[in-house]
Amino acid sequence: MRIQLASVFVDDLDKALRFYTEMLGFVKKTDLDLGGARWLTVVSPEEPNGTELLLEPDTHPAVRPYKEALVKDGIPATSFAVENAHAEFKRLRELGVQFTQEPVEMGPFTTAVLDDTCGNLIQIHQQ
Repeated sequence: MRIQLASVFVDDLDKALRFYTEMLGFVKKTDLDLGGARWLTVVSPEEPNGTELLLEPDTHPAVRPYKEALVKDGIPATSFAVENAHAEFKRLRELGVQFTQEPVEMGPFTTAVLDDTCGNLIQIHQQ
């Protein structure tokens, strides 16, 4: 068993695609029109056949209150590994990405938390 797909709920698929590709550096893997729905995934350019991130519409009635509660409590929806958290923080900040937590060392990890502009907090971490 392995993880092939993970998802993050977003409020606008096109905006999310721009943010996750142009800002975070992921690349579009799949973009399928499913007749009223859309299957949109991105992957790391370092692992084009690796785990896909599904950008999933947050239209289910339970999703928006869930996302709002996570953001209110400062809880990231997911976490992405980076080689150097401080360098990635600097690069993203220069692109205009807003952070709710600057890099902090937590034992063997350094983490930072950003706003994905689509209703989520996203953590980046370096081990």
